[in-house]
Amino acid sequence: MEIQHFYDERTSTLSYVVYDRDARIGLVIDPVLDYDPASGRTWTGSAAAIAAFLDENALRVPHVLDTHAHADHLSALPFFKERYGAETTIGAEIVRVQETFKALFHLGEDFVPDGRDFDRLLGDGERLAVGPFEIEAIHTPGHTPACMSYRIGDAVFVGDTLFQPDYGTARCDFPGGSAADLHASVHRLYATLPPETRVFTCHDYRPEGRPLAFESTIAEQRAHNVQLNDSTSAEEFIELRKARDARLDMPTLILPSIQVNIRAGAMPRPESNGVSYLKIPLNQLGR
Repeated sequence: MEIQHFYDERTSTLSYVVYDRDARIGLVIDPVLDYDPASGRTWTGSAAAIAAFLDENALRVPHVLDTHAHADHLSALPFFKERYGAETTIGAEIVRVQETFKALFHLGEDFVPDGRDFDRLLGDGERLAVGPFEIEAIHTPGHTPACMSYRIGDAVFVGDTLFQPDYGTARCDFPGGSAADLHASVHRLYATLPPETRVFTCHDYRPEGRPLAFESTIAEQRAHNVQLNDSTSAEEFIELRKARDARLDMPTLILPSIQVNIRAGAMPRPESNGVSYLKIPLNQLGR
């Protein structure tokens, strides 16, 4: 098993290809659709860079996975479904996020919050065999109620649940978020995964300008995570997250991202003029 990372500078997002050269199979995790909020334009430069790697290595792509409905970038799941026939895959609890944001965006009856927008929903503990790989789904709520970590071989892809040890953890102030749940989720990873398990994160904000970093181990996280390590109690973490989250602005792309990502990366249905529109609910999020 080999892992290739791709870094999107605009959103500080890491996407990954997990692949086997001999079997010629690749799995794509957390791909980005490029989006300019000023103009409303989308393009596929980030996804195309991943595709170039897949094509260069003659990899087929049975699944493209999101760890959760991202709030900081639009998902490129449809690009890989259309180009490679990949099944769009996410955690089964996405239906809870769909229900919440259907109400927030006042979506019509044509949007049904039952996960049907995705090809495959994985439940906690479910194992999915894909060629030489076995994907184990580990439900890690807290950042959102639907966050799913994917364990593949000696690696776990944690989405926003954890960042590098020098940065900490995800925020918990989005609708349905819970610092108590995140504390429990992270300690579940700490307790159940071998210390040498490699941890791959979905973002790196490069504190103090350090070089890009995206891989650690469970042992390193347990010992050195600045917000949530082995000795951090639930009470301490909840207080820390509450104080820090209160100082954070909403992500720049949360409103366009969420209403696209709960649709598995698909745009809203075009209106009578053939144009798709995104909604901006006023005075509903943030302080």
